Amino acid sequence: LNREEVVDDFTLASRLSYFLWSSMPDAELLQLAAGGELANPEVRHAQVERMLADPKAERLVENFTGQWLDLRGIEFTSPDKKLYPEFDPMLQESMLRETRGFFRHILAENLSVMNFVDSDFAVLNERLANHYKIGGVKGHESSRVVELPDESIRGGVMAQGSVLKVSANGTTTSPVLRGVWLLDKLLGKPAPPPPPGVPAVEPDIRGAVAIRDQLARHSEDNSCAACHARIDPPGFALECFDPIGGERSWYRSLGEGKRISKRENYTIGPDVDPGGELPDGAKFANFREFRALMLEREEVFAHAIAGKLLIYGSGRPLTL
Repeated sequence: LNREEVVDDFTLASRLSYFLWSSMPDAELLQLAAGGELANPEVRHAQVERMLADPKAERLVENFTGQWLDLRGIEFTSPDKKLYPEFDPMLQESMLRETRGFFRHILAENLSVMNFVDSDFAVLNERLANHYKIGGVKGHESSRVVELPDESIRGGVMAQGSVLKVSANGTTTSPVLRGVWLLDKLLGKPAPPPPPGVPAVEPDIRGAVAIRDQLARHSEDNSCAACHARIDPPGFALECFDPIGGERSWYRSLGEGKRISKRENYTIGPDVDPGGELPDGAKFANFREFRALMLEREEVFAHAIAGKLLIYGSGRPLTL
């Protein structure tokens, strides 16, 4: 079949509408399709601008971030109240507002997609700003674009609470789960599924065994080592964030140990080691250095997000 015969103007109108509005085409799109005008790239561009300026484009913000970053699964886990007593529904809602507002701002201002890797701004309300230990943000009801202090570790989606929560299990973090998430969602290079019969590595909330030691033994299996060389380093970089997106230098534990105060149920566990080495030999000592390495991979990331948009817009996976 001739491609031009398959993708006619009415098909273009439908694809545009379901991509940007998650709904059927409106009268203007249908009128242009009937006149054969959507085949003109300039007309299509003008329609995209019109549609993105329409309130219905908020559906793109919510549905694409929900699919791309797995935000639809943010309620699937509940943090352990003994380990994370500061978590509440308002904090979770503030996290979702941040990521959606972040995507919306980049779209509206036509900013570089590399802002998803690192940015000098975040979208915060007072509740989330306090969680991130960023001062000067007042008001819980609305979130707004905030310039980040130079010393802040925030910026980009990897440091956002919503992403850090959906890539954890609510109680513990796993470099494997977060590494798999990052390879797929941000680099567009998903890791293959584990070999059959290989047990998952579960972090020890009693603080007796460090997760890095567990993974080192796990990776001694030759069938696991090659994939873990790709998966684990990004996951280690994100270990400086707990399951609810707070920055940390040590793990919270329910085992024996020192308490930070009498009112807290958790104790101070092992120190976090967020360093690692990528398969190409690039080394990093912490999350900031890892993020800087990701910024050097602009073409990889741009290709990845273009792929995610194509998958969302077409409703099917990419193939040869």
